Amino acid sequence: MSTFARLLRGDPDELVGFEQSVITIEDPEFVASSGKAEHAIVRFNGRDDCRVPGMVFEVSDSELSAADAYEPVGYSRTAVVLASGRRAFVYVSGDRRPGA
Repeated sequence: MSTFARLLRGDPDELVGFEQSVITIEDPEFVASSGKAEHAIVRFNGRDDCRVPGMVFEVSDSELSAADAYEPVGYSRTAVVLASGRRAFVYVSGDRRPGA
């Protein structure tokens, strides 16, 4: 709600070739607003037997820009193909920001 000002509806799907991990955020403003320094993230490992379950949300271009602005350094948006065959963007471990 705070990022998109609406409740998103999603469909379950899986991210193939990734694993869940944790990242430590060093931006003090982000840590203060989120209430914690440790955050979940996914990392590519290329293994077909590794899957991260999640939800796919349809967002507008402006909402995607809002998501880009929200994510701190350490997250990078990348295009993926999900287990269902759907194309999606996901924020993964990385130092680059979209458009950087």
